[in-house]
Amino acid sequence: MKIRRPRLPRTRAGRRRLVQAVVAGCVLALLPATWLFVSTADRLRDTADVPRTEVAVVFGAGLWDGEPSPYLAHRLDAAVKLYRAGRVRVVLVTGDNSRKDYDEPDAMRAYLTRRGVPGSRVVRDYAGFDTWDSCVRAKKIFGVDRAVLVSQGFHIRRAVALCQAAGIDSYGVGVDAKHDVTWYYGGTREVFAAGKAALDAVFKPDPRFLGPKETGVTRALASGR
Repeated sequence: MKIRRPRLPRTRAGRRRLVQAVVAGCVLALLPATWLFVSTADRLRDTADVPRTEVAVVFGAGLWDGEPSPYLAHRLDAAVKLYRAGRVRVVLVTGDNSRKDYDEPDAMRAYLTRRGVPGSRVVRDYAGFDTWDSCVRAKKIFGVDRAVLVSQGFHIRRAVALCQAAGIDSYGVGVDAKHDVTWYYGGTREVFAAGKAALDAVFKPDPRFLGPKETGVTRALASGR
């Protein structure tokens, strides 16, 4: 079977229209990523100069044999620094617990408590299946109005933009990471994830699981007063 190759337009006007269509497609594809950079331009900090607030939100990033992956461990280490420096009072860990044999929030809490963060100051969100779900649940379920978000540098802009869209006054701490295969994959993935983020910010869909309101953050804050 002979495969037909697409033919380029033969006329100058046709080629011009093709180039214009390609350029327009590239512009549209880059608009969501541009929105992320512009909307979060003044919202990124490091652990030393992030504004003091009551809650830090740490997003899940996978487990290895039941323990936080290196990328997730780096995020949690940053949260420990924020807590020890008095920048935050409570850490909300949000991740995937859709299966009995996979529990990101409990593993994250155990990691934090082993490094000196009191268990009473760590609140777990077991239904943070993606960034948008985590932001919406932090606002609607846990009552978080202002937070410091902790993630890798390639993800933190999307996290801040989505939490802002969900109604949380957010600042982001982008954690440094080794530029390995995972880092390059994450950076490439963010280009495509920006499109979904823009749609989430505009249409504000409900999370996969919302559930009843929880008082974990309120109780954790009260325990420290």
